[in-house]
Amino acid sequence: MIRPARLDELEALTGLMHRSKAHWGYDEDFMAAARAVLQLSAQDVESKQLVVFDADGPQGLCKLVVDGGGAEINKLFVAPEGMGKGVGRALVQWAIETAHAGGATRIEIEADPGAVPFYQRMGAHEIGRVPSEAIADRMLPLMQIDLTDLAPGRLRSI
Repeated sequence: MIRPARLDELEALTGLMHRSKAHWGYDEDFMAAARAVLQLSAQDVESKQLVVFDADGPQGLCKLVVDGGGAEINKLFVAPEGMGKGVGRALVQWAIETAHAGGATRIEIEADPGAVPFYQRMGAHEIGRVPSEAIADRMLPLMQIDLTDLAPGRLRSI
């Protein structure tokens, strides 16, 4: 079930983001830099832009910012124990439907390089590269989902 995030779970959700990132085998120096920027705040919850995939506890989270014709998946993390179980797909589907309902025609995602194949399966394509907030001289793929290509309620097949 996808539901709004709650203030009382900010610490647990921040921990989920850190475990998700660490799952991909980054070294401790990288993780220390990443933890500095992978933080959630009360403002994230109060903005109503942050949701949680809850299956007997948080299994994933997504923060979507819709601004006019564009939207951004600002954060999308799946707990290691939730990977491969449809959590990420459900969160992207929620983002697509929410962005479309908000009038957006595209969603942009600054993706971890390891997540590119996942986002491609969700209908995204790379449109450029952007600098990492956490790691100097690291460039991240900038992905985009064109909502005019996707019917509401449907993702491209894997």
